[in-house]
Amino acid sequence: MRKILVIGGGSIGERHVRCFGHTGRALVSLYEINDEVRQRVGSTYSLPQTFATFEDALEQDFDAAVICTPAHLHISMAQALANKGCHLLIEKPLSTSFDGVDELERMIEDGGLQVSIAYVTRAHPSVIAMREAIQSGRFGKPVNLAMASGQHFPFYRPAYREIYYTKHETGGGAIQDAITHMMNAAEWLVGPITRLVADAEHCVLEGVDVEDTVHMMTRHDNVLGSFSLNQHQAKNETTLTVVCDKGTLRYEAGTNRLLSCVDPDSDWTVEADFTLERDDLFVRQADAFLDCLEGKASPACPLEEAKQTLKVNLAALESVRERKWIEL
Repeated sequence: MRKILVIGGGSIGERHVRCFGHTGRALVSLYEINDEVRQRVGSTYSLPQTFATFEDALEQDFDAAVICTPAHLHISMAQALANKGCHLLIEKPLSTSFDGVDELERMIEDGGLQVSIAYVTRAHPSVIAMREAIQSGRFGKPVNLAMASGQHFPFYRPAYREIYYTKHETGGGAIQDAITHMMNAAEWLVGPITRLVADAEHCVLEGVDVEDTVHMMTRHDNVLGSFSLNQHQAKNETTLTVVCDKGTLRYEAGTNRLLSCVDPDSDWTVEADFTLERDDLFVRQADAFLDCLEGKASPACPLEEAKQTLKVNLAALESVRERKWIEL
């Protein structure tokens, strides 16, 4: 059993507590500054240890930590944990700036630590199957990618007005909080974004000023991309389509399917079809991280690839401000 410290007991932190516990491979503890949250989560999941201060948590020995605090705190906490020789699973995005990232990278290399960033879409079996299909060359060379996504954010996160989401400085807004998942997945599928232009606006969500709607065009070298996301539509759905020169692949998040089409005017073929419950991706992510600690796998999203997605996040915010294309 690996000793895992979850840092932050909010919505995503509690999910990591629950899902690492579901693996049957981890002994989970929690650091949470809010007394009520710490006591509730600790009691609900019968945690052996909970901590009210970061300093108290650092006095104990853990194999790894899962950092679930607002994004602007990720790097400083990761540095403190890396100094203790702790492996790291860091919630997305990596940070809200590059301050301290190079130093963290040096600490990780010097300590021989395993680090992964929790872009959970990389744990989706349909996305994994899509990547394998692209890399097989069966559908030819990718030439175009298109993503369309939307959900009613207040339904899933009713406390959104009271958390990190309210400010860009803490990782809030649709660019850093939502579309970053699909940007990271797209780069995993067809390669890094080399330039982009973005438009974003606060359109609907009450009680905040950050953007809840984003449109973006991207270049991944020779692959053209387009992304559209809103956080206020009733239907929760996401599709990611990769058009190759010998066929087309489509990931449907709502149905957990991978589809393909190779003949003009023909129907979609179901390449893969999965039944997933709400926590399943996070249990898969936890298992993959534990495999990494045991030397059975590489990090699902290594630090270098998360740094690239951080560049994309910051470039998108800059593009919205400056109303221009940004070269990465």
